[in-house]
Amino acid sequence: MAETSLDELGPVDFVIVEFPKDQSNFTGEMVDELVRLVDAGTIRIIDILILAKGDDGVVEAMELSDMDELGALQKIEAELAELLAEDDVLHLSAAMDPGSTAGVLVYENLWAAPFASAARRAGGQLIANGRIPIQAIIASLEADQTLERVGE
Repeated sequence: MAETSLDELGPVDFVIVEFPKDQSNFTGEMVDELVRLVDAGTIRIIDILILAKGDDGVVEAMELSDMDELGALQKIEAELAELLAEDDVLHLSAAMDPGSTAGVLVYENLWAAPFASAARRAGGQLIANGRIPIQAIIASLEADQTLERVGE
């Protein structure tokens, strides 16, 4: 992260993936896909946290550096900025179910960095962004298909 100037940064997003009690698996296919995105230059990982929420609601946060076996994540761990603070952990874990485990990923969208830099140089600033859940897209497409069948 240190070698990137602030003017060159792309949009930064985060995702939280929650696993029900006793079903967490942060290895395998998920890790392979994450490493693939990094290697392809699509994203740059800024921070990764593992959150464990006890049945009593108490949250334990672990950085990758706290983990014993990193496997393919070893290369990513060496470049993390560890951006998230204790207040962030409390906010991010609020939606978690008791007994669950979640992975928090903060990443820069490298694919969008040139556009974001150009927008800033032109005097623009990001005033909103969002994400449409895939379930909403599927529901919308299914509703359109139903309307088309009814209209035939």
